[in-house]
Amino acid sequence: MRPNIRKVSDPQEWDDALLGLPNPHVLQTWEWGAFKERQGWRAVHYLWETGEGPRAAALALFRRPARLPWGVMYVPKGPTLPWNDAVLLQRVLADLETAARRAGAVFLKIDPDVEEETPEGESLTAVLRARGWRPSAEQVQFRNTLLLDLTLSPDDLLARMKPKWRYNIRLAQRKGVTVRPGTVDDLPLLYRMYQETSLRDRFVIRPEEYYRDAWGSFMEAGLAQPLVAEVEGEPVAMVILFQFGRRAWYMYGASRSVYREYMPNHLLQWEAIRWAQAQGCTVYDLWGAPERADESDPMWGVYRFKAGFGARPVRYIGAWDFPVRRAFYDLYTVLTPRLLALMRWRYWAGIQEGGRKWKY
Repeated sequence: MRPNIRKVSDPQEWDDALLGLPNPHVLQTWEWGAFKERQGWRAVHYLWETGEGPRAAALALFRRPARLPWGVMYVPKGPTLPWNDAVLLQRVLADLETAARRAGAVFLKIDPDVEEETPEGESLTAVLRARGWRPSAEQVQFRNTLLLDLTLSPDDLLARMKPKWRYNIRLAQRKGVTVRPGTVDDLPLLYRMYQETSLRDRFVIRPEEYYRDAWGSFMEAGLAQPLVAEVEGEPVAMVILFQFGRRAWYMYGASRSVYREYMPNHLLQWEAIRWAQAQGCTVYDLWGAPERADESDPMWGVYRFKAGFGARPVRYIGAWDFPVRRAFYDLYTVLTPRLLALMRWRYWAGIQEGGRKWKY
């Protein structure tokens, strides 16, 4: 039966429909679209359905830069559908391409969680190429990640870890590291730790208001949970977990330079895994891995830490672009990397000039 497409305007209807589809992602939820609208995007929720119910869904975000006649459209970690349904896939892509044209987008970007070296991944990339899509040079989300199977028992999860990781979890417990759930009252603390980590590890972060909104709104919706590690009441590390359906994502983490020899991050991750299991999740996504598993990669240390918990490395097909206006798209792909490099340079120049200290 040919599915009908319509726009959904009810938050509960949208999230319920999404939960009924395979592998729904938290970045496709109503809450993510509402958050991005507060950041200047326009969110449209497309649902494909038959008499049997929802068959596919796509949260599409559109943004038009000031004083420009065109914009960009992005379907973060979507669309959501059964990838083995070839007819439905063609229909969804065709409808999204039409929506991008009507919106005045230069291009449409998608980056679904479909593993590259699988029949679904190979089939999807072949369809995208045939329709004129291009592999994107701009990966908005991480292309690679590590997944942990939460259907295993706690004992089996511990057994799959590297021995040093199990030892460090026990060491943290012996040293008196404790882990508590965070609340919205902890948002300033969480940001200070995140900011300190960004300075030490040299990665760019957004202003505090952005994270207060992102973290706080998902916490209030029951879709995010911070965990804070402490030593004698002093906060030393944190994680913020997002959860939707049967999956949890370790999206944000931070640690201070004090008490690092107590291995608080190992215990913190173990408590995060146990929390995700308690929520009924079957997959724990550690959110982000290097493009190549190479020690020269800046993310190698992070990758090694995550892999030590027994997680499986996964490579997705990555972001793909459908150029609606090819001349403008080609110009965009040339200018955007230069603009981002300039923004990073200005960011670090400002940090070095200002400097920051915090009290915990």
